[in-house]
Amino acid sequence: MRTLGTGGPVVSALGLGCMGMSDFYGPADRAESIATIHAALDAGITLLDTGDFYGMGHNELLIAEALRGRPRDAVQISVKFGAQRDHDGGWLGYDGRPAAVKTALAYTLRRLDTDHVDIYRISRVDQAVPIEETIGAIAEEVQKGRVRHIGLSEAGAETIRRACAVHPIADVQLEYGLLSRGIEDKVLPACRELGVGVTAYGVLARGLLGGHWSKDRELGAGDFRAHSPRFSGDNLAHNLALVDALRTPAEARGITVAQLAVAWVLGRGEDIVPLVGARRRERLSEALGALDVRLTPEELAAIDAAVPAGAAAGTRYPEAMMSTLDSER
Repeated sequence: MRTLGTGGPVVSALGLGCMGMSDFYGPADRAESIATIHAALDAGITLLDTGDFYGMGHNELLIAEALRGRPRDAVQISVKFGAQRDHDGGWLGYDGRPAAVKTALAYTLRRLDTDHVDIYRISRVDQAVPIEETIGAIAEEVQKGRVRHIGLSEAGAETIRRACAVHPIADVQLEYGLLSRGIEDKVLPACRELGVGVTAYGVLARGLLGGHWSKDRELGAGDFRAHSPRFSGDNLAHNLALVDALRTPAEARGITVAQLAVAWVLGRGEDIVPLVGARRRERLSEALGALDVRLTPEELAAIDAAVPAGAAAGTRYPEAMMSTLDSER
């Protein structure tokens, strides 16, 4: 177990990211998704991460179904809001206005069939709305008991400081892993200075570090990775070569590349909780094996030699989406 931030919630050292069960990675099997959530809970995972725009509400309904009959206080549900999408799933921007905060939360509570959300956060900082107004609106819901803790997502250091001046922030959700280490320069130090935890997504680089990817794999139009720079052309070949380089230290330790990647993030600090986006029980089981791995200084040196900071080719998102990341400003 780990604590998210100073006075934040105590959660499992690994969290389950549920996005892929509803959206962005192609079709998912509903029964297997629910079985995976059940397996995670049975294994001791308590943190479930979702967003109200994952499958246009589908993901929240799926989680509600999976949790039916289980004690509500045995799990922490982290929800992102604010992403605006059209009927076809296209992106329309982000809405952090106080009225939008309250409306989104009302719908989320109904879909999740619960009276509170454990951590509530805007999915991306709305550049048209001062972060103080967005956080202030969530703080009012904290006072009413409908939100337990406030988080942020892809926020930069200055935004985190401003948010903390309004209300304690439990954690910031950031992409962090062997192929995405940009937060180490400014954002992570700011979080640690302010006593804010980090929930790390993209730990396996959206499947690249799973150790099973092939340059010949075909992706459907509904798969985010079909439009991701890191999965395109020469970038993909370069990034797969990095994965191959990680096989040596992984095999020497007797673990998979995925377990090595998850263990690396787990070892970056007790204030960091990796989110594993497993959609199937077998992938979840593999990720859980990383909890037993403590990497030695020699192994860490070998990993850094294989994949130095900044080694990945291509940006994390397409250019238009990169411009929405406050953490990259």
